[in-house]
Amino acid sequence: MRAPVPQRAVPHAPLATFTLRRGRVSASQADALERLWPAYGVDVDGTPLELDALFGRRAAVVLEIGSGMGEATAQAAAADPGRDVLAVDVHTPGHGNLLKLAEAAGLANVRVADGDARVLLRDMLGPGVLEEVRVWFPDPWPKARHAKRRLLTADFLALVASRLRPGGLLHVATDWQPYAAQVAAALAAAPELELVSTERPPSRPTTRFERQGRAAGRASFDLLARATPASGGAPSSARPGS
Repeated sequence: MRAPVPQRAVPHAPLATFTLRRGRVSASQADALERLWPAYGVDVDGTPLELDALFGRRAAVVLEIGSGMGEATAQAAAADPGRDVLAVDVHTPGHGNLLKLAEAAGLANVRVADGDARVLLRDMLGPGVLEEVRVWFPDPWPKARHAKRRLLTADFLALVASRLRPGGLLHVATDWQPYAAQVAAALAAAPELELVSTERPPSRPTTRFERQGRAAGRASFDLLARATPASGGAPSSARPGS
């Protein structure tokens, strides 16, 4: 099985926004990683990506941050074959499971990235190259002393907006009401993004974390925002280095 690639060192590393989960890699997941990672995997190491080469075609690209075990990712990709999906997470069993699911379903529009989404966005993707960014059920860091570790800060939203084409979509879903309120407030203060809906789109699959939240009695919240011309995103035809 492939060895993990360390993150590129930075002078002042930001606070971690995720917890590494050292789950057991099953035999089938290990097999998928061994066979499929060279063609369908991306190591988040700071090297700029050429998305057309990565997917073997020119199409709109969706970045999914925190794909977990990949069930919802694969379901969404199967329902939307005209767009490509780059799913980034730090969970090795999830990488293997998503690759396995994509192969079983014959999905040619899925690639899997291992590492910090902030590095991927900042260093590996150019302005305006994304059609959509999905952040479905990120770690809510519910304790007050940990809230500073939440991914969806004002700075992160500005970074996302810069990578979206004008009119591109940010779709956040969470079952933690204080986090939803925090994101809504940040969007209201962000000139680069305009909140356009708080309704769940029928196309969003139910995720594993969402089912767990429902079992615990929590409701889900969806926030959809569009990148405005103030985001500075380039046209969607632009690619890193172009």
